[in-house]
Amino acid sequence: MKSYNDLEIYQIAYDNALEIHKMSMQLPKFELYEQGSQIRRASKSIKNNIAEGFGRRRYKNEFIRFLIFAHSSCDETISQLNMISDIHFEDNPLNDLIDKYNKLGRKLNSFIQYVEENWQT
Repeated sequence: MKSYNDLEIYQIAYDNALEIHKMSMQLPKFELYEQGSQIRRASKSIKNNIAEGFGRRRYKNEFIRFLIFAHSSCDETISQLNMISDIHFEDNPLNDLIDKYNKLGRKLNSFIQYVEENWQT
């Protein structure tokens, strides 16, 4: 593993952030800078924290700390998705996106456990 790009969790987070960005641009204009901006920042924060944590991988506790930040941003994204879905997508809920982030959260949790138990510095 030479780069954060090699991590499956990073690849998933990146793809999901692209999907969130596109979805959020479909929100009504008054939401583009409110919930739209918030969910874009939260979803991009996941991949950014994975990348930054990987840069500190030599320090196991720092790596874990940034992975926990990524997991927290994943939870925030799910919270925002639920709100946006209930307000703006009642007829076509965002269940697929919510499921993708729930799966990513589980993968992040598993990776955190792996690093805690097996990571060699």
